[in-house]
Amino acid sequence: MSRPLPELISYLEELSEPHILFDQQYRIIAANAAYRRQFSQQDSVIGRTCYEVSHHFNAPCDQSGEVCPLAQARLSGHRERVLHLHHTPEGESYVNIELVPLLNEQGEQSYFVEKMESLPVKQGQSQGQKIIGRSKTFLQALEMVSRVGPSGASVLLQGESGTGKELFARAVHEASPRAKAPLVVVECASLTETLFESELFGHERGAFTGANITRTGLVESASGGTLFLDEIGDIPMTMQVKLLRLLESGTYRRVGSTELRSTDIRIVSATHRDLQAMVTNGLFREDLYYRLSTFPIRLPALRQRVDDIPLLAASLLARVAPQKKMCLSEQALTSLSSYSFPGNVRELRNIMERAALLSDGPVIERVHIERAVPNTSTYPVSSPLRHKLLQASSKTANTVQGRSLKDMERDELHTQLQHHQGSRAELAAKLGISERSLYRKLRAFDKPD
Repeated sequence: MSRPLPELISYLEELSEPHILFDQQYRIIAANAAYRRQFSQQDSVIGRTCYEVSHHFNAPCDQSGEVCPLAQARLSGHRERVLHLHHTPEGESYVNIELVPLLNEQGEQSYFVEKMESLPVKQGQSQGQKIIGRSKTFLQALEMVSRVGPSGASVLLQGESGTGKELFARAVHEASPRAKAPLVVVECASLTETLFESELFGHERGAFTGANITRTGLVESASGGTLFLDEIGDIPMTMQVKLLRLLESGTYRRVGSTELRSTDIRIVSATHRDLQAMVTNGLFREDLYYRLSTFPIRLPALRQRVDDIPLLAASLLARVAPQKKMCLSEQALTSLSSYSFPGNVRELRNIMERAALLSDGPVIERVHIERAVPNTSTYPVSSPLRHKLLQASSKTANTVQGRSLKDMERDELHTQLQHHQGSRAELAAKLGISERSLYRKLRAFDKPD
């Protein structure tokens, strides 16, 4: 095989983004200055395989549980793009890989050029929390973030409670040209119908009783940046109309004002609800749904990314007990991996905090995990409420034996309340929902239909 043209290597050397050139046997032939600065620094990578340098693998990525862009390019014959977790001098980093096959005079693939671009979330920091994961399902979700981030498309994050929707919303924001502008969070579930419009759009002085000053709304605060609507499925129907007008025209009015204001924002929304089912049942506007879900991203539940539990558990343990410098035994990790985590990563954090308090030594053992994990006789992994709701959600009409999902949920919740002797926080954990969601459901069910 002939050596690549010096002109090609010279061209790569002048590119500002990290690039490497390698052959059919995955051997690195050239690495430009940008790559050396960011990924190799003092270590020479020439002659080594790309999978050994980037992943510390002994075999190509597609033989080691990862997606290999070279293998994909061999099949497709053109450019391929994937998201990988790479080793760097500063630790592991999420990196976008774009690989281009180079053809020889016979039209055969002979060399491959790989461009690397670290995601802005490479450090994983978000208000003291981290985006952590290397499982296939997790990387697929994060790859969707890397693709949609630079655009202005509206993003809908869908996933169970505790799957990290706010972290992903922040990742979308950080991967966008708006990263230096504000990311403003709207807790839709905590806003009443009367407060929603005022909080979102602001109000003028004297607009209503108690409005003693003019107040800027969250939409105005987010101008130039991203507005994150958390639990979008809880927005009242009357407010959905006004939110739709904002999305369609980019305009709004403060409460008590006739002045039409404009704003430049990107919308990222999140929900644990099935919005399509809500549209079918007349509980959510169809036009608003399609405005919000230009680019939907499904976040995997923790039970769908079991391989990430050791990474997450170690990180959460260091966060909840930083002074103890604790670790988990293999038996403890095995015990964790057998649990289905109805509360997802949020529940794993609580378990780590309890286990740290139960252990007197530096190592958390299986017995500590077993004591920290909710007892199945008291806190069933698949509680009656969760089981029936999952069963109901599989029905296209969203009913079970002629009963609506809302009626079934109300009856089950009342049954749980009658037999529960502990606190509301313990009941929420038992049902696999957040304490805030429990109070919201109780308020909703106390209202007449």
